[in-house]
Amino acid sequence: MSITSKRIGWIGTGVMGKSMCKHLITSGCTAFVYNRSAEKTKELTELGATLCSSPAEVAANSDVVFTIVGFPQDVEEVILGENGVIANAKEGTIIVDMTTSTPSLAKRIAEVAASKSMAALDAPVSGGDLGAREGTLAIMVGGDLVTYETVLPLFEMMGKNVQRMGESGAGQHCKMANQILIAGTMIGTVESLLYAAKAGMDLDQVIDVIGSGAAGSWSINNLGRRIAKKDFDPGFFIKHFVKDMGIALEEAAKMNLALPGLAMANQFYVAAKAQGLENLGTQGLYKVFATMNQA
Repeated sequence: MSITSKRIGWIGTGVMGKSMCKHLITSGCTAFVYNRSAEKTKELTELGATLCSSPAEVAANSDVVFTIVGFPQDVEEVILGENGVIANAKEGTIIVDMTTSTPSLAKRIAEVAASKSMAALDAPVSGGDLGAREGTLAIMVGGDLVTYETVLPLFEMMGKNVQRMGESGAGQHCKMANQILIAGTMIGTVESLLYAAKAGMDLDQVIDVIGSGAAGSWSINNLGRRIAKKDFDPGFFIKHFVKDMGIALEEAAKMNLALPGLAMANQFYVAAKAQGLENLGTQGLYKVFATMNQA
């Protein structure tokens, strides 16, 4: 039986997860879905997905179970908990955690899964809500090669750049490198546009020019456009980015690695949380810098 015809489970149908699961359903997969807020599964059930009452029910009905939830403690609960995936799945089940989480938890999940004759991959993504909707995500995967190759056709329904980075935990380490780069880039993005705004320039026109030159980045060309429109809705929540930066700083400390740029960016985003902006998108950092510069 082709992997694309198997029964898939999906836990976490938020900003990213809903669109990612939708690609699998429209490609012909039979889906069993769960989300703590059941109303967020409505679009998927209208496409034919079966709504489940718990992660356990998802696991019992699925050959491959995908999770993309908020925080490492959520990952631990839905995968390793008593009512979670591993305790209720059949032998041979593949578990794919697409949450940005800790490398150590990814390794633990893989070890527990293997002890139950299952397999696990850590596969965090980059590309935001736009990449999720368009199926153009970058997917960075940790885990054994055979399991990776088995799941690859499903990954390719959700992303355009899918890479196995190494054994369990390597996907999460790659995502940390990704988030470290974004952290610094976001400071440059908001400062650049704040400068242009103070100078009385049209932000979209500025982005047209600098976004196509040496300063071009995904952040300026996508999130910069949202800033220009005063659109601060989340493609990726500030509260989740703070979590990611915290993981990266912890991992760096374990390696005796100093990352002062990341530490600075983290403090600005912590300030955003303190101002009540944690449920905005990461481009909401612009509001923090704008407030600091008010006359």
